[in-house]
Parts: sequence; C-alpha cells; structure tokens
Amino acid sequence: MSLKNFSKNNPDYLKENEYLKKYRRSNSDITSRSSDTKDGEHKSFSVDITPGDSRKKGTSRRRVQEPLPDENSEDFYLDDETSESDISFFHDEEKSIEEKLAEGKEAVRNRYRQRAKKRQVYRLSVILIAIDLLIIIFLAFGIFTGKINLGGLFKGKSETNTTVSAEVNESSEASETAGDGTETAMAAVNDLTTLIATSDRQAAMYDYDAAIATLSGSSYASDATVQSKIQEYQASAAACVPFDNSQITHIFFHILCVDTDRAFTNDAAGKDFNQVMTTIPEFEAILQQMYDRGYVLVGLHDMAEIQTQEDGTEKMVQKKIMLPEGKKAFVMSEDDVCYYEYMEGKGFADKMVLDENGKLKLQYTDAQGNVSVGDYDIVPILDNFIEQHPDFSYRGAKAIMAFTGYNGVLGYRTDETYDAASPNYDSKMKANDNIAADRETVRTLFQALVDDGYELASHSWGHVNFTKRELADLTRDTDRWERNVESLMPGNCDIILYPFGADIADWHPYTTENEKFNMLENAGFRYFCNVDSSQVWVQFGSNFVRQGRRNLDGYRLWMDYSGQATKLSDLLDVSTVFDTRRPTPITWN
Repeated sequence: MSLKNFSKNNPDYLKENEYLKKYRRSNSDITSRSSDTKDGEHKSFSVDITPGDSRKKGTSRRRVQEPLPDENSEDFYLDDETSESDISFFHDEEKSIEEKLAEGKEAVRNRYRQRAKKRQVYRLSVILIAIDLLIIIFLAFGIFTGKINLGGLFKGKSETNTTVSAEVNESSEASETAGDGTETAMAAVNDLTTLIATSDRQAAMYDYDAAIATLSGSSYASDATVQSKIQEYQASAAACVPFDNSQITHIFFHILCVDTDRAFTNDAAGKDFNQVMTTIPEFEAILQQMYDRGYVLVGLHDMAEIQTQEDGTEKMVQKKIMLPEGKKAFVMSEDDVCYYEYMEGKGFADKMVLDENGKLKLQYTDAQGNVSVGDYDIVPILDNFIEQHPDFSYRGAKAIMAFTGYNGVLGYRTDETYDAASPNYDSKMKANDNIAADRETVRTLFQALVDDGYELASHSWGHVNFTKRELADLTRDTDRWERNVESLMPGNCDIILYPFGADIADWHPYTTENEKFNMLENAGFRYFCNVDSSQVWVQFGSNFVRQGRRNLDGYRLWMDYSGQATKLSDLLDVSTVFDTRRPTPITWN
C-alpha cells in the first residue's frame, strides 16, 4: 500500500502526525552535529522506532544519520507489500506524548503540594510567634508590677564544666534562665490564686478584717484583682449588723452513737445511752437544718471577754458579733469527750487520733473487731461540714469540748489513778505502762483541737454535782482536774460546763458571797454553763458569763417527735431528724 493510499483511507491520521516532520528535522540536526566531534571521531545515534522488533536494544533498521528521502520522491512511499503494522511507531510516539503530559500534570500537583506544605509551616510559625509574644507580654507585666523578681529572672547558672566552650555555656545559661523565669511567673499566678482563696474563706466566715489584711499585707496589694476583692469585702462588712448576744442559744451533745444495735440495748446501760446520746445521722441532719435556717456557730469567747481596766481591775466586756441581716448566732458543746472504759464495745468510738495527714479523726472498733479510723464523732464530722459550708462558722469557731479526768481524756488512760508510780495510783485500775507517751499524745491532740477552732472546757474531774457537793469536795475535785487534765492543755482553761447541768446558784447573778463561785473564779473560770431547756438563757456579770444549754439527745428528740413537747421547733424539724432505729418510748431516768 502506498502512503498516499493510506492517507486517503485515514484522513485524520496525518493531521495527528505533524510530529513526523519535526522528528525528521531534529534528526537531521543531530546528524549534522554528530559529524563535528573531537579528533574527527564519528559518533552515531540510533533510535529503536519499532517497539515490536526483535533487534537488540540500541539498534534500528535505519541509522538516524542517513538522510531521509524527499517527501515528493518515489523513495518516500512505502512498498505496497509493507503492512499497516510496519508503521505502528507513530502510535508509540503519540503514547509518549500522553505520558509526558501525565508527567507534567504530576509535576504541577507536586508544586501545589509543596505550596500547601509551605502554607502549613507558615501558619504554625505564626501560632508559635503569637505564643511567644503572649509569654513575653505576661513576663513584662509581671516585671512591671513587681510580681516577678527581675534579678532572679535573668540570673544564669555558673559554669560547671570547664571543658565546654563559652558559646555552649552561654546558650545553656540563656535557656535555663528563660525556664526559671516561666516557672517564677507560674508560681506567682499560683501564689495569687492561693492568696485569694485564703481571703475568700476568711470573708465567708465573716472575718472581713482578716481577709482584707491577708490581701493588703501581701506583695500583690496593688494588683487590680486584689483591690477589687478588698472593695468587695469592705462592702460585705458594711452590710453586717451586730447580733444581740443575749439571744444566743446553746446546744449540746454527748459522744455520738455509731452502732445503735450495740448501744441501745434493753438493759440499764442501753436505756441510758438511748436517753442521753445522739446518733450520727441525727447530728448530721441537725447541722444541715440549722445551717438552712441561717444559724452561725460562735464561741463563748466571741460573746464576751475579760479586759483589764485602767485601774487594774478585770471586767467582762461584751463583744460585737457582726453578721449579715437574718443570720443567728449559736454555741455548741460536747460533754464527756473521754471515751470512757464502760463504753468500750458498745458502738462508740475508741479514741481520738491524728491521721497520716495530721487531721483529727476517731478510731473505731466494729462488732467483728475490725479497727478503722474515720468520722465517728462530732470531731471530725463538724470539721467536714464547715469545710463545705464555711459560712456556718463565725471566724473559724467550732464546738466546746468538755472533759472529766477520772478515766483519762480522749480515750487515753492518762489520769494519775492509772500511773503505778503515782502516790494517787488506784489499785482497782489497770496500770497504764504507756502513760507518759499517752500524755504526750493528748497534749498534741489538745493543741490540734485549739488550732482547729475548738474551745476546751472542764466537766469536773469526777463528774460531780456542783449543786449538791460541799465546797471542800468541789475544791479537791477541781485540784485533781487541774493536775490531770488542764496540765495537758496548751493554756489555762476558763470554761466549765456543769455536770448534770447542776449550777452553783439560782438564776440570780453570782456574787462574792458565793464561796463556790469564789473558788472557781480563783481557779481561773469565767464562763459557766448549766442546762436549761429554754430557747435562750444568757447572763452577763462584771466578771463572768453564764449560759443555759439545750440538750439535743434521744430524750429531747423523742419528746418533740412524739408530740409531748415543742422545745426544738426553732432549731429543726424533728420529724425528719429523729432516728427511728431507736427503741421507743424513751423515758428520762
């Protein structure tokens, strides 16, 4: 077939193969260039234009350097015997172009990918620069306000390795200085946060003066946040009003019952426990209801204090208790915080201890003999409640803890009657071989109680009746209490809570004609509390304070619960407080 005939049958083919002409021209150029070689050496270039040919790679039917016939000559036309398959090289050249186009597209994609990566790197760089700027601004602010020590911020570490070059040392020191500066800045923020948390708690307990002093006396006094807090405290303090101290009620408890099955048994001891003890669920409910009704716990020393006058005499002076409008002050106390021997195994705590964190806790032994340390009495249940509700306590006030001495205190047999080396040792008692160590433990616990806001009181040494006993008996009892109990306290004790509520006089104020009062005053007592079921009974003398206490025990709760009395309605809803596990009825023995 001739090329002309082939073109007639394939009119579109030659249009697609202008490449052939360019191919000839380029080969002609190659031929001419190849003849001009070093030393006249002739180099030949060959191209395999027949992919299906069996010749070795690098060979061809026709050398490229051979001149191609003219397009119009007879040699240009193929022999009639040449098949269409013999010109298939045109399709291979066309395929090569498509591959090159694909490669071009892939190159474009690669450029786009590179540009995308550059954009990502740019964005990341901007973010890092912004973070660096924020750190620099923060440090500058700390330095400007004086919260960061500029000298400490740029203090580098001295060289420790003389073999390291000066450049490495300088770089290392700069990095460490920057790290120290960041830590200092963070420490400053943490310190300020802690400082404000402390002052907030003081303010929540109505001690606005202390809260303001905490902030104004710190290095952050000029800080805008601190100044705003101070103004907030000042406004809250200005809104408070003085509470009428003559209207402060006083409630009291005995040791709380943990296990009612072991405590409230059907015998004389169990009936006594049922009558005078309060259960833990009852106590917790009382706290919550009094808090909800706006009661705030205060101490006896918050009501009044002895002040020395210009003439050298002492006088009991009332103090102002400043509370928000609608809040009501009250006092709380707990009697017999000794964990007596006769209570062992009866469902009460064994003794007071300090846990691994130095917190006041109680040791308790259950019915199976398992010993645990936890919240088994007023301490630390009251502590936990105030921790959650600081506004339940006026300036950190807690309850009054009252102690006898004949069985020791706080669950430790520290009395001289347990001391085999004492002339007052009682042979009926089991000698405490560890008495010296136990006394030191009690000293530590007493100090912890005072530090935690509790007040300490006498409940007499032998739990005696001050109304019925003669002066001589009361004097001996007071001496033994001072010797065995007060001597373990961090300071002099000036509160006495009369056992059985038995006062040394009637409702008339104490006078110097009352010898029992004179004896107790000489012993250092200034606050005297009896038992009175009235809502409030307070008496202020020139050198004393007297107050009636209300028993919130099994008997009093039962009387209101059963509808036989209404003594507690100002404090709580007894129908939701009374522990129905108690055997009833409860009678007073």
